[in-house]
Amino acid sequence: MTRATEILLLRHGHSTANARSILAGRDKSVGLSKRGLEQSLKVADFLEASDISRIVVSPLLRARETIAPFIKSHPEIEVIKDSGIIEMEYGQWSGQSLARLSKKPLWRQIQNSPSSVRFPDGESFLEMLGRSTEAIQRLAKPGKRTLFVSHGDVIKAITAHYLGLHLDQFQKIAIDPASITRIVIHGDRVTIAETNATAHLKEESVAPAIATLGGGSGAQVKKKR
Repeated sequence: MTRATEILLLRHGHSTANARSILAGRDKSVGLSKRGLEQSLKVADFLEASDISRIVVSPLLRARETIAPFIKSHPEIEVIKDSGIIEMEYGQWSGQSLARLSKKPLWRQIQNSPSSVRFPDGESFLEMLGRSTEAIQRLAKPGKRTLFVSHGDVIKAITAHYLGLHLDQFQKIAIDPASITRIVIHGDRVTIAETNATAHLKEESVAPAIATLGGGSGAQVKKKR
């Protein structure tokens, strides 16, 4: 019997841009916040028992930092940097605050019909969906478990695709920092086994996450006293 192909989609941990509610885009200088670095260690612990055959990571710093602790302890696992799962190119919107962007006329269109949106001097959602799903199909190891380390909007779009949803529905999906989504492909059958799993982070949330452009900063977490 043919073994199933498993895809793990890991969003990068909480970043310095998330902490400031800024749309980072492809800013190469944006790394993990203190919270994000703590999440990366918890992710590494969780993945120990995952039997991963290949790691595909976005070239951006915050994605690479998220998986770095696990890669360090598992040098035998193949690691590929691939721009197919890089963050959305938000063009002129990159580096701006989400509060400011939410007042722009284009914001409502992004929420209601993202398939019709192209960012000024940037990428369209359809282009992002096309290149990210192509990367999944090209790099997922048949019959094995492949980990893809990517970004909020990208993972939401991939998840919507495998759920059989129209791209205009992808904003209904929440993907928190350092969350894991698991997709199982067996022949022609696709199962979304988990979405936005965060139990491995062991963080006490005080407010639910709200799905927003860029994936958002995730649920608010109670600070330790």
